[in-house]
Amino acid sequence: MSTRSQVFSSDFTDTPYWWKDWRPHDDLMAEVPRDVDVAIVGAGYAGLSCALEFAKHGLSVAVLEADVPGIGASTLSGGQVSGAVNVGKAPSGKKLDNAVSELRQQALLREAAASYGVFESILRDNAIECAYVKAGRINAMWTDAHLAAWKKRIVNLNAYASAGARILSRDELRDELASDIYAGGVLLERAGQVHPSMMFAGLLAAARGAGVTVCSKAPVKSVTRSGAGYRVETARGALASRHVVICTNGYTGESMPHLKRRVVPVVSHQIATEELPADLQASLIPKRRGISETRRVVNYYRYSPDGKRLLFGGRARFYSLDRRQSGAVLHAQMVERFPQMADVKVAHSWGGTVALTLDFLPHLGRTAEGIHYALGCNGSGVVMMTYLGYKVARLIIEGQSPESSAYGSPMLTHPLYRGKPWFMPALGSYYQIRDVIDKRRQHA
Repeated sequence: MSTRSQVFSSDFTDTPYWWKDWRPHDDLMAEVPRDVDVAIVGAGYAGLSCALEFAKHGLSVAVLEADVPGIGASTLSGGQVSGAVNVGKAPSGKKLDNAVSELRQQALLREAAASYGVFESILRDNAIECAYVKAGRINAMWTDAHLAAWKKRIVNLNAYASAGARILSRDELRDELASDIYAGGVLLERAGQVHPSMMFAGLLAAARGAGVTVCSKAPVKSVTRSGAGYRVETARGALASRHVVICTNGYTGESMPHLKRRVVPVVSHQIATEELPADLQASLIPKRRGISETRRVVNYYRYSPDGKRLLFGGRARFYSLDRRQSGAVLHAQMVERFPQMADVKVAHSWGGTVALTLDFLPHLGRTAEGIHYALGCNGSGVVMMTYLGYKVARLIIEGQSPESSAYGSPMLTHPLYRGKPWFMPALGSYYQIRDVIDKRRQHA
C-alpha cells in the first residue's frame, strides 16, 4: 500500500478537475438594479434555472451571488444525474417507511421522474453542451440486507418513476464493475452523467441571454417586507422586488436564519486520478456507468468524460481536512474497492458543500414572510436543484401554493440545531462504524 506522501502525482493540484474546461470567474460585476420583479439569492443550478424560467415569461430578474457564480457545489459535483433514485432514502439506504406514507412516496417519485424530463428539456432547449450521456447508473449494494431492501424498493421506482431498474446479482455486477466488495447491485437505466461546470456555464449563458441580471460579489445582508414586496439589502446596494427566492442550499447564511436552521451543510470531497493505463480504462467500469453505494457514508464514482481518469467522491471525513488529507482518505477508499488501482496516483482533490435535511428530502416552499425557497437535495442535486428552481418559478407564475408540489411540505428543524452542524463529527463517525459493522456481519 502506498504511503500518504506517495499517492499524489507530481502535478497534483487542489483545483477541481472540472475547472480545466470552465472555471468560475469574476466578470459579472453588473450593477445591482434598483428594482426587479424577482430577486433570486444564489447563482447555482437552482437559482439560474429559476431565473431562466421567470425571464422566459417576461419578468425582470436579478440573481444575487455572494461570491462568483459557479464557485459552489454546482461546478464541484460528481456530475451523476438521475430521476427519483434517492427520493425518501435514509443514510442506511432504506426507505423512510415510518416517515413518508405510501401515497406520498408515490407522489414524490412521480414528480422526481418529471424532474428528469425538465432537466433534459433545459439542456435541449438551450443547446447546453455538457458531455451529457445517458449511460445508466448502478447502485452498488454494501450488504445482502441492502440488496433485499432494494428488491422491494424497485417495484415503486419502476411503477411511479419509470426508472428502468433491475437487480444485478453479485456475478452480474462483476461484469459491470471490476470490484469484489459488493453484494450485488441495482442498474437504473434512466440515469446518466454530465460535465457539471460545463452544464453550469451553459445555464449561466442561457439565463444572461434571456435578460437575467447576474450580480457577483453581492452577498445579501437582509430581506425585509416593504409594502407589497421586499427590500433586499446587499453588500453592493439595495433593491426592491415583488418576489424573493432563496436558492443557497449548502451555503445558506445568516440573512436567512429561519432556513439556515433547516439545512445541514456537509462537505463532499472528490478526487480525480492521473490518466489511467489502457487496461484500467477498459476494465474498471466497462460500460462507463455512474456508480453510487448504499452505505450510510456513501462513496460515488465514474470515469471522466474522456474515459481516461476515475473520479471518486464521498464524505472523506466529517471535520475539516485540507485537500491532501481528503485526497489521501479517498485514495485509500478507492483502493479498497479496486486493489488494482494501488499504484494510480491522485492528480486533483477538491470539495463542495451540500445541504442535508432532517427528513432526507428536497424541499421547496414559502416562509411566513412569503419568501420562496428551493433547498436541501442531500447531495443529489444536479437534476433536483435544477428542477426545484424551475418549479418554484412555475408556482409563482401560475399563482399556486408550494403545497401543490410533492416537495412542498414544511422543512423540519430541531431545538438544539441553530445552523452550525456541531453534531456531524460524532454522527458521521457513528455512521462509519455502522458501515464497518454491517460489512463484518456480511463476511461472518
